[in-house]
Amino acid sequence: MSEDLDLIYGRHPVLAALENERQLNRIWILPQLRYDSRFHSLLSQAKANGSVIEEVEARRLSQITEGANHQGIAAQISPYSYKDLGELIAEAKSKTDNPVIVVCDGITDPHNLGAIIRTAEALGAQGLVIPQRRAVGLTSTVMKVASGALETFPIARVVNLGRALEELKEAGFWIYGTTAETGKMLHTIDLTGSIVLVIGSEDDGLSLRTQHCCDVLISIPLQGKTPSLNASVAA
Repeated sequence: MSEDLDLIYGRHPVLAALENERQLNRIWILPQLRYDSRFHSLLSQAKANGSVIEEVEARRLSQITEGANHQGIAAQISPYSYKDLGELIAEAKSKTDNPVIVVCDGITDPHNLGAIIRTAEALGAQGLVIPQRRAVGLTSTVMKVASGALETFPIARVVNLGRALEELKEAGFWIYGTTAETGKMLHTIDLTGSIVLVIGSEDDGLSLRTQHCCDVLISIPLQGKTPSLNASVAA
């Protein structure tokens, strides 16, 4: 599916976008869902704000979403507005004395990134940082898996991850990198204060350069025979 479409689909992502008054250029919806109590008034408001509402059959929605699980609704949205890193840091520190920012080092699977975003937002993290290169951006699949979390969860996209980590350090954050084997056990770490949690890529984990930027490397103790956790599960 092309990222250029800026498409979201599924009831939770579209409902969250409507509730947060996100600019939706066009909405495709099954006729029976349009008058659902959860959507009807919000769709009327979106139409008043300029959105085109188009009732379509399920086959048309499947074509638009290229066979994805659309749950009867899809929408074309304006591109996601990434936060400036400095702005994200300032907002995080203004919200709490113990802010948590998650950093992804080379996550390439959109399902993993979406799950990380959803989990981080649900657990109260203040934001997320992703690299611009060699990593997935905010695709339609990411938005679907995040299940509406992107409407309220700020994300910064940076050119140089190492420089971003240095900027976070200068702002008073302690950088914890996750690793499968060589880190200190998670339960032995005092995770208080301003924290950055860095999650490595699905295949290679944290790059050596990123590891050198971390203050502490931590591991999750595993009791079973599985050698490591999926990136989104570890988050």
